[in-house]
Amino acid sequence: MFNKNLRYYRLKNNLSMKELASLVGVSPMAISHYESGERRPGMDTVKALADALGVKVTDFLRSRNENLFFVHGEFRKGSRLPKKQQEYIRESVEEYMSRFYTAAELLGGEVLPDAPACHDLALTGDADFDALSMRKYLKLAEFGPIGNLIELLENRGILVYVCNVDQDAFSGMNGLVNGRPYIIVNGLMSPERIRSTIAHEMAHFIFEWPEDMSEKEIESTATAISGAFLFPAEDARRELGIRRKSITKDMTMICKEYGISMYLLVKRANLCSIVNNSAAKDFYIKAGQAGWRKNEPSRIEKEEPRLFMQLVFRAVTENEISIQKGAELLKQPYSFVVSQCFAEEG
Repeated sequence: MFNKNLRYYRLKNNLSMKELASLVGVSPMAISHYESGERRPGMDTVKALADALGVKVTDFLRSRNENLFFVHGEFRKGSRLPKKQQEYIRESVEEYMSRFYTAAELLGGEVLPDAPACHDLALTGDADFDALSMRKYLKLAEFGPIGNLIELLENRGILVYVCNVDQDAFSGMNGLVNGRPYIIVNGLMSPERIRSTIAHEMAHFIFEWPEDMSEKEIESTATAISGAFLFPAEDARRELGIRRKSITKDMTMICKEYGISMYLLVKRANLCSIVNNSAAKDFYIKAGQAGWRKNEPSRIEKEEPRLFMQLVFRAVTENEISIQKGAELLKQPYSFVVSQCFAEEG
């Protein structure tokens, strides 16, 4: 799997084939041949590639799970995300899922919950009704706050991968791995935005989208459903009251309870006619001046996927793999795996 690993680390370093070739002293065509698997470089070139990419030679030799079939989601047309980073995100998903499925297969296929059916719900055009359908689909209460969303999805057979992408143009994407839905989100976003993005991506693969619906309409509809999913209209009226004349600081307590941003709360309150357009506009202006559009203060703890780590720790403690192999799968220090798997003596 040298070729796949080379491509992954090149993209992770945000380098084009031409740029990497210049650093190593070979032609761009040579890099292309290495990544396609048509040719294998000599050891001197392998060492030069490792130095250029800041990795160990052994990182190129790590095996990949060859039993995986991916169907990646599409990036939006006209996306500001550079093509190299789009390629990196897809490669990153495949590299992560290779490690994840390796751990899962060591313990047998039954360790993962059954994958839910995709594009199984029909859209009605009513965001609140569709959000309720999405809650029922995930076997959630019809109303009330939703706790750890990533943990919930992992228990429903939906895989979540958090990848740090230093690019505002990327928030999330969804796809399939061996028929199982996955969601990748940008870990550099706020915890509230991560939750909103996850809900948005869920809507993409849970509902059946009309072929004649424009991309812009699909995105706006998914955004509306995700907002109603996290903060239903009935909850908004119960928590905020029927009418509010202005946006007040006490509303941040509700944001924290529901794991949403103030921007989302105000949007939902406006859509539910709890606050009027004037009050909402006044908030958006002030929040924009305070820099909240990109950096609204977070009020909740960041959620992280746990299933992969749990699978690896179980494989280690059941002697299915060595501690070193567990560390390699998780890309964590040997001492970390020891500390998580075995009680301290004394």
